[in-house]
Amino acid sequence: MKITIVGNSAAAVGAIEAIRELDQEATIQVVTAEGPAIYSRPLISHYVGGEIDEGHLAYRPPTFYETHQVETLFDEVVTAIDAQAHTVATAKGRTLDYDKLLLAIGGSPIVPPMAGLDLAGVTTFATWADAAAIDHEIDAGHVSQAVVVGGGMIGIKATDALLKRGVQVTMVELAPRILIRALDELGAEMMTDLFERAGVRVLTENTVAEIIPDGERIGGVVLKDGQRLDCDLLVFGIGVRPNVALARDAGVKVDRGVVVDRAMRTSDPDIYAAGDVAEAYDLVVDLNRTVAIWPNAYRQGAIAGAQMVGQPRQDQGGIAMNAIEVAGVPCVAIGEGNAEGDGYTVMTRAQPERHQYRRLVLEGNRLVGVILVGNISRAGIYTGLIRHRVDVSAHRDSLLSDRLSLLSVPEDYRKHVVRGQGIEV
Repeated sequence: MKITIVGNSAAAVGAIEAIRELDQEATIQVVTAEGPAIYSRPLISHYVGGEIDEGHLAYRPPTFYETHQVETLFDEVVTAIDAQAHTVATAKGRTLDYDKLLLAIGGSPIVPPMAGLDLAGVTTFATWADAAAIDHEIDAGHVSQAVVVGGGMIGIKATDALLKRGVQVTMVELAPRILIRALDELGAEMMTDLFERAGVRVLTENTVAEIIPDGERIGGVVLKDGQRLDCDLLVFGIGVRPNVALARDAGVKVDRGVVVDRAMRTSDPDIYAAGDVAEAYDLVVDLNRTVAIWPNAYRQGAIAGAQMVGQPRQDQGGIAMNAIEVAGVPCVAIGEGNAEGDGYTVMTRAQPERHQYRRLVLEGNRLVGVILVGNISRAGIYTGLIRHRVDVSAHRDSLLSDRLSLLSVPEDYRKHVVRGQGIEV
């Protein structure tokens, strides 16, 4: 059995570890456009912010591939898949065969086409290379003013990281408010207020229309409304687009992402997909969609790995969950936390002056979404209630309480999550 994995992030790691747990004989080959380092992408904002060094970015040790008997081709771009011949072609002219193929190639940053993208000081915020370039620019004294395009999770993390390095930041968001996909209006207002108190200028319903060069470096930008902003650094943090071209060109079914079943199998029975590239089952909305978060990627990779060596595993579904911090105040959005309208019941508790907010969304008797600002200590309990589709009808009065604990939720759920000799719940 020869398994080829394209990519080397969380989904690939999950697959490799699952394969080797079950099968010591299968040949595993990893082909990746990046270098040998296996790093944690969610931590790059902490690296840019000066909170951790490069060593703490590592997701697995340098010996990982050797320990798990993995053949590697680094800095190698896969250009095509021949599903009938069971081969992949690379930009270096290699043709690699496979019995099973896993696409763990994630997504690419969304960057609007415009002149000036090749100027020094213009970057995205997706990879270790991006983070290292930004860190170098700041250390070299080249950056005093930055413009961050995008007020979603990526833009927020980039802005907060730059703020921690003493950079003056203007955030530009095309939508009417920041974090529009994760937070409701009040939650977004609180995050905006925190940024503005910290000195960040937040501009909504606007975007960058033109990049102004200063020699070989960026000198500023012109916004959609005609404003000119001077800057030394321009960061595109709009979001990512799943890398579906390889699969689509190979005849594999794609929508927004590569469509997979609960076994992470694509429309081709010998090709699997996992992570940000996959359009997989979301248990909250009860349909397939792309959810680009790290835990989902690892879990999906592990399921694909087991399946490829003949061990049936089924994905029970992911939950959209994102955590950020703005000016020292944490925020977590879980599931459909910003949902509203017919069919939903919304429960809130707000103390804006203390930057404290909870918003719970119920569909019938089931919790389907949560927004937490400030106190996020009960995020795990809420996540469990959502994941296990717990009927909370008899416990609604306690859901917003500061005293919410496992003793506040249904007994059958307590026994499901807390088990062991001598434990009574």
